Amino acid sequence: MNTTTMAPPTSSATAELHAEPTPCTYSIGKRLSLLLAVQTIIGLGVLLAVIYAATWMLFESRQQEELRGYSNVLIEVLKESDAHGGEAEMTQKLLWLSERRPGNFVQINRADGSTFYRDPLPTFDPYTAPSSELRFDIPRADGSAPLQGRLLIDCSRDAQYGQRMALLLVAATLAGGAFVAWATFWRVRCSLRPLADLAAQTRAIDVRRLDQRLALSEPIEELQPLIEQFNGLMHRVERTYVQLEGFNADVAHELRTPLANLIGHTEVALSRERSAPELEEVLLSNLEELQRLAGIVNDMLFLAQADRGVKARRGAAVSLAELVNQVVEFHEAPMEEAGLAIDIEGDVQLAVDEPLFKRALSNLLGNAIRYADKDSRLCVRILREGDNGVRLWVENTGPAIEPEHLPRLFDRFFRADASRCELEKPHHGLGLSIVAAIARMHDGFAAAESEAGRTRVGFSMV
Repeated sequence: MNTTTMAPPTSSATAELHAEPTPCTYSIGKRLSLLLAVQTIIGLGVLLAVIYAATWMLFESRQQEELRGYSNVLIEVLKESDAHGGEAEMTQKLLWLSERRPGNFVQINRADGSTFYRDPLPTFDPYTAPSSELRFDIPRADGSAPLQGRLLIDCSRDAQYGQRMALLLVAATLAGGAFVAWATFWRVRCSLRPLADLAAQTRAIDVRRLDQRLALSEPIEELQPLIEQFNGLMHRVERTYVQLEGFNADVAHELRTPLANLIGHTEVALSRERSAPELEEVLLSNLEELQRLAGIVNDMLFLAQADRGVKARRGAAVSLAELVNQVVEFHEAPMEEAGLAIDIEGDVQLAVDEPLFKRALSNLLGNAIRYADKDSRLCVRILREGDNGVRLWVENTGPAIEPEHLPRLFDRFFRADASRCELEKPHHGLGLSIVAAIARMHDGFAAAESEAGRTRVGFSMV
């Protein structure tokens, strides 16, 4: 018995089966050319149709004028002939006139419908050829019932001229549409050349040339906003990439120190036989380094969650001053050691994520205690900002921060200088970054100011 084994579709084949169809692209030049060509044909068609209709109305007006003029001549001639010679004279005059007006056809009927006169040899078929007709009455000299006249003029030449004119106008319309389509396509291609230049410049940008920006030799008003937005985006991408590179280096540096300590302590412990107390001391030292590593990793995970847009879990509105007091109590020991006092000014009721708020304030207080002058006073200000916002500042007196360092103060692992990273007070440089992340989670932002020996760092919340 033969069995056939069906292999399951691979992931790539499944992706191909479920891939969404690529939308069809189109050419702006071709589409504009087609639309303008159609509009031109319609516009020219309407205009030339009006011209043709006006010309044909002129033809008909001229034909009617000719009919009325010749019919008046016939009436006058026949009245005079009837008065002088009767019907015989009238017939002679009509024959004489027919020889001199070959493009006309005249038929005269009596009142009873019988034919009085009919042109013998008309130069056109009065029944099928294009013609214009006028009927008129001829009064009799004896007062009897008037004769009924029928006059036709040959309009074949006008019809031929009208046909030729119609063909010419149609050809002009189509030619105009074709010319407009070609001219529009050529003009659009020339006008879109800057877009091709921008596309070429964009293709040239890679990770090694993130500082390259889009530019046109001749600025175009419609494209300038797009260029400025793209260049702004590239500036942010370049800055983020530089920060990412620095972040990777800083992470490696921060992890290298505790790892080196762990390796060194372990190697020393293994270099010779140790007693139980010595091994316990090594393990305790390693545990401190491991806890430091765990702190760095946990802080990085928290920042990663904040970067993904996680929002704070707000509870009921609470007194921010009360939360500040709780955090201050936690920092009483280091404040007493540094001889620092603290003032709390203001209070606002606001719904916040209490653990996150306390963490941010604890980082700010720890930072202020670390760099405050001995025996100085700290200050925590809680200010109402707008209708729903709150601004919290932590101020200290101490070394000023250089203005060029303030914009980067909340960057990860950033340290302004070595004097602000004391070995006896180790920290890994993520505290203010966490403050900024918590502010974003509360729909606010962090800020810092430093001048005249007074530094204040804080954040807003909404």
